[in-house]
Amino acid sequence: MALTVSCGLAAALYAAEIPADQLEGRWASEAGTSLTFRADHTFTSQHFDKLPVASLCNDPSAMSSGRWAFYGPAGTGKNYTADEAVTHGSVLSLTFSVGDCTVGAYLFGDEDDPVLCPTDDPDDGCPSKGYLRRTNQAEKRVPDHEHVHP
Repeated sequence: MALTVSCGLAAALYAAEIPADQLEGRWASEAGTSLTFRADHTFTSQHFDKLPVASLCNDPSAMSSGRWAFYGPAGTGKNYTADEAVTHGSVLSLTFSVGDCTVGAYLFGDEDDPVLCPTDDPDDGCPSKGYLRRTNQAEKRVPDHEHVHP
């Protein structure tokens, strides 16, 4: 699957590019869909069949795992292709193990706190409760010995 870099204005303006290590971990939506990305380019999902984009696949209820890759340049043109060697990006390819189904997922927002939207058209976005956020961000805590006491 190749991607042409001609996304609409909204997708280009709000894209968030992140490194692979920031993608790793669990992402979940308010509607209960989750994706867990691993460093070995595998992922698992729960309730992915509830997203509108799942209807593009033959067996949405079997969409529970697969492989992920960022899109990167393919040669000298404007075409991009999914490649596991690409170490950062704003667009992912999710290839599910069952049914040979591939779905695009777009990162939007702030690069420090992005949201993930699996969709076939980034300008359409996701339903309001369909955006996935990272759930495994460690809270930044100041150790007790560093607190300033009056």
